[in-house]
Amino acid sequence: MKRFDELRDLVMSLEGDFQKFYDKSNQAAGTRVRKGMQDLKNLAQDIRVEVQNMKNNA
Repeated sequence: MKRFDELRDLVMSLEGDFQKFYDKSNQAAGTRVRKGMQDLKNLAQDIRVEVQNMKNNA
């Protein structure tokens, strides 16, 4: 569950930047959104690998 908490915290931390980018057209917020989404992608991949390893070792 720790990994899920990390995932949720990352998504929630991006909320303000999403609002700034989409509602106020803040370009710097768009850069932060892109970086955050890349971090999200990497975290999701790490979780996928971890789950697969746990499944295979069970």
